[in-house]
Amino acid sequence: MQIGELFGAGVWPFAISIILFSLVIDRIGYKIAMYFSFVCYALYGLFASLAYAKVSAAGLEGQALLDAQAAGFKLLYTGSIILGLGNGTVEAFINPVVATLFRKEKTKWLNILHAGWPGGLVIGGIITMGLSGIVDKGDWRIIVGIIVFPAVVYLIMLAKATFPVNERVQAGASYKDMLAEFGVFGAFIAAWLVFSQLAQVFVWGEGLKWGLIVAGTVAYGVYCRSLGNPVLIVLIIIMMPLAVTELGTDGWITGLMEEPMKKANANPAWVLVYTSFIMMILRFFTSGFLVKKFSPLGLLGISSVLAICGLFWLSSASGITIIFAAATLYGFGKTFFWPTMLGIVSEQCPKGGALTLNAIAGIGMLSVGIVGSPLIGYFQEDNVAKAVKTEHVEVFQQIEGTGDYVLGTYSKIDADKLATQPAEIQEKVGEIKEKATQAALSRITIFPIFMLVCYLGLIFFFKSRGGYKAVDIVHNGGESTSAH
Repeated sequence: MQIGELFGAGVWPFAISIILFSLVIDRIGYKIAMYFSFVCYALYGLFASLAYAKVSAAGLEGQALLDAQAAGFKLLYTGSIILGLGNGTVEAFINPVVATLFRKEKTKWLNILHAGWPGGLVIGGIITMGLSGIVDKGDWRIIVGIIVFPAVVYLIMLAKATFPVNERVQAGASYKDMLAEFGVFGAFIAAWLVFSQLAQVFVWGEGLKWGLIVAGTVAYGVYCRSLGNPVLIVLIIIMMPLAVTELGTDGWITGLMEEPMKKANANPAWVLVYTSFIMMILRFFTSGFLVKKFSPLGLLGISSVLAICGLFWLSSASGITIIFAAATLYGFGKTFFWPTMLGIVSEQCPKGGALTLNAIAGIGMLSVGIVGSPLIGYFQEDNVAKAVKTEHVEVFQQIEGTGDYVLGTYSKIDADKLATQPAEIQEKVGEIKEKATQAALSRITIFPIFMLVCYLGLIFFFKSRGGYKAVDIVHNGGESTSAH
């Protein structure tokens, strides 16, 4: 449970800081944001080291040990929040920098930039599996050291760099123009996600949460007086299921594939590492060719089809060969989702500058935690409950419990009630759970199916206007378009 809390403490500040820093990034400058992020990394290293010192002090036992562990957890929790803020700040300045540097090939270079994400998952996954024994029994500051090392390299690389002026600023589009491009719709979605997340963390009441959402949205609307770019509204809607399909599934995939991978005598983490490796290679080396060949929207439509097929196949795959064949299809499908969406936002909404480009990323990240992960958890538990009820209705009645998720309550297996049942019943339920949990992957296909419908709609929309073209804002404040 505490591991989950620490993971969450590193995620929600990441997403929120992307959105908030985007409002000021052009005014404070990219270099200041870069220095701020490095300070966050350094502070995380300090807090983690202090936590280790707390729990590893000599002579701790009994209540003193429990108190030290509680103090150490608070330090790690605080450090994780700071780390999340630093990570979000990096995202907030690097996306607009790349979009400005490569104005004629935004989607290609944003894909190349975001090859670093799956690349980090590959390296981190391998390191985690390799050091699991050492960390469990030894000094877990080793992991902190691994995090700090690239941060130092990052500081050295960028300290002397000269950053470009954002294309929105170059073109003379005002701050109000940027806010208007994002619009009231985007502001409402962002406010809902941000304050819902903060309400979960700080245990706010519904009245306070919705009061802040309404007040923030109304104030934004009074100032900018715009619903937002219509294309951006559609892209914001798509971004939420997209983030769940990619990041939400990545977060659950190791657990979902645990049993079939164990039967194949393999670590389930290899599924995530393998699909991440596919993403890294494809983003680095094929994004430019594929974007020119199919257009960004065409590429996303094809990716949705592949993700649907891959997830459906993974839901019943068994045996190491079949599992990795299905994972290959899913890996190909999810590869271009995130960076290509950012590319489209940057190409279609350049007046939105850093705000539209980064806010949609923050919306995606927050959607995973607030909507996506609970939904995927519901899919799993609901699948198991229905399977047990179908095969052993009397047993189900004895072990039925209830769970809560974003859309209400549902029936599930109560672990405490199950533990009181005879061993043979627990074994039967366990066998059913193995299959039903993996089968939940087929229900996740609802997200890429929805995305596919939306992408087809956008393809036909742009076709009716002469085809997909990137919007190019020129220095006099006007706009022109250029074919992709």
